[in-house]
Amino acid sequence: MRRFIEIALAVLIFLTAIGGTAYYVAGSGAERAKPAAPTGDSTAGKEQDHRDEGIAMTDAQVAAAGIELLTAGRRELHDVLRLNGLIQPNQEALMKATPRFPGVIRSMRKRLGDQVKAGDVLATVESNQSLTTYELKAPIDGTVIDRDGTLGEFASEQKPLFTVADLSTMWIDFSVYRRDFSRVRLGDAVTIDAGDGGPPIAARIDYVSPLGTSDTQSSIARAVVANAGRLRPGLFVTGRVVLSAKPVEVAVKASALQSLEGKNVVFVRNGDKFEPREVELGSRDQDWVEVAFGVLPGDVYAGRNSFIIKAELGKSGAAHEH
Repeated sequence: MRRFIEIALAVLIFLTAIGGTAYYVAGSGAERAKPAAPTGDSTAGKEQDHRDEGIAMTDAQVAAAGIELLTAGRRELHDVLRLNGLIQPNQEALMKATPRFPGVIRSMRKRLGDQVKAGDVLATVESNQSLTTYELKAPIDGTVIDRDGTLGEFASEQKPLFTVADLSTMWIDFSVYRRDFSRVRLGDAVTIDAGDGGPPIAARIDYVSPLGTSDTQSSIARAVVANAGRLRPGLFVTGRVVLSAKPVEVAVKASALQSLEGKNVVFVRNGDKFEPREVELGSRDQDWVEVAFGVLPGDVYAGRNSFIIKAELGKSGAAHEH
């Protein structure tokens, strides 16, 4: 019996050393043991294989998730300078209505914000010289943007009572700091965000001031912009001045990029599935990124809300692991 046990132990040691199936002695007999687990992480491998398969989503699911489908292709990347701007009335389309003779204001016919036509009566003034009442009329078509007078007040020929502006065009005055003076030039394209949720407004720099402002240590770059009612004097906007443009063969939207296991990926649509493609990136601007490797021209990919696909992929991988 002792000899049998010694032989069994020797066999057990030998099989363990060569990675074979182990046996053990229990009581008076030998039973087959479970195979030892592989030394590698098989779970991680299976999870990776599953992730490489992608996530299936129907067109209805894509639409419900708000996932934007875009096509990779050629695009210009822009080097831009972000500037803060102030909306002002176009001073070249603005006129002040001033009394011809000093006198007493007998009526004020228009209020701030009123639309007027050239020749409309704005106020009546009783002249101190002739004691007769004359009419103060609007000099141009436009909007009353300033009113400085009250009934019974003395009106002077030195002080305007009304300011009328044509608001069909506006000035956008951008503050440019000294480090950027040499970068902003006449004719530069500028994209303006009015901050109202509407589409950006495309314009060009029409004027660059040769003077600076002492309190802000900045200068003015101005764009003259057509106004369809979105722009109101006194409000702030932001602008992006395009300094240069670089064409690239393949670019994707920056929002399409996701990080998966420490790698940059883009989810490419293949049939009814989104497949994670590892990408090598190049140049970029605020909205777009050049793809040097991993995505081909014409590939359809998830732009906006691509993080939803990543989340679904994570949940699917966890379920597969269990």
